[in-house]
Amino acid sequence: MKGLFKSKPRTPVDIVRQTRDLIIYANRSADVRESKREDKMAELCKNIRELKSILYGNSESEPVSEACAQLTAEFFRENTLRLLITCLPKLNLEARKDATQVVANLQRQQVHSKLIASDYLEANIDLLDILIAGYENTDMALHYGAMLRECIRHQSVARYVLESQHMKKFFDYIQLPNFDIAADAAATFKELLTRHKSTVAEFLSKNYDWFFAEYNSKLLESSNYITRRQAVKLLGDILLDRSNSVVMTRYVSSRENLRILMNLLRVRYFPRMHVEDIFYLAYQKLQGTEPVTFDKISLHMVCDSHLFDVQWAIID
Repeated sequence: MKGLFKSKPRTPVDIVRQTRDLIIYANRSADVRESKREDKMAELCKNIRELKSILYGNSESEPVSEACAQLTAEFFRENTLRLLITCLPKLNLEARKDATQVVANLQRQQVHSKLIASDYLEANIDLLDILIAGYENTDMALHYGAMLRECIRHQSVARYVLESQHMKKFFDYIQLPNFDIAADAAATFKELLTRHKSTVAEFLSKNYDWFFAEYNSKLLESSNYITRRQAVKLLGDILLDRSNSVVMTRYVSSRENLRILMNLLRVRYFPRMHVEDIFYLAYQKLQGTEPVTFDKISLHMVCDSHLFDVQWAIID
């Protein structure tokens, strides 16, 4: 008889729906008795952990494709993604970590061979504003940053961020005093500028002047050694990519740009490799011309199949 009254296992759809109801409750329960609120929040955290287990599997079983598809379809059907993102500050640390992993995984889940997360984010693009603004909140920055990097796997989402005013904010986020947050912002910045090559090439061509003015002054000429080092490596990745050949030609044709890079070589222990890669591009572009001359600096490029070096001399 005992088996007759055994509760029916919850389906992935059931868990998503209950999670949604609990989030709505959490957002509306300011006047609810504290003990009841704590019970509901504990239940919410447990549900989020179950969602993660379905999507990632656990020590006993691998994730089941059908269960993941059901969970994903229900998640995007009734705005649960929006609710979870906006509710994140109210969760405890472990639940935030679980929620971050859930949101990240959902970006890769297919339903009927389609990434429905992409369509959802296009229709709810303001969620990206929330995620990016997270870099200004010490408690939320790393969680929202991880979500953001997964969201910009979708080309349409990355294009929105690139074309928005948010791009200018990254030059400041990368230099935040909190090292972990600054590093996370730098990782997102790199992802934006390297993942979707055709979109990046279009963005750089249209926004060349302001973008590289900011890049040079705030990153390559930063007082922070790590910022300069990361910036010159990323610059090399951008300019050496074939899809950015037009931008590369324009960049290395600028005497001011080469002057900034040459000054980096004067920094003790600064890695030369990435700077020299860019100078090599400049040499290829400018070979056969007179040495590039700045106000008091003459740049001489010596290059053959075995040797590349950069030398400078102060002109009295």
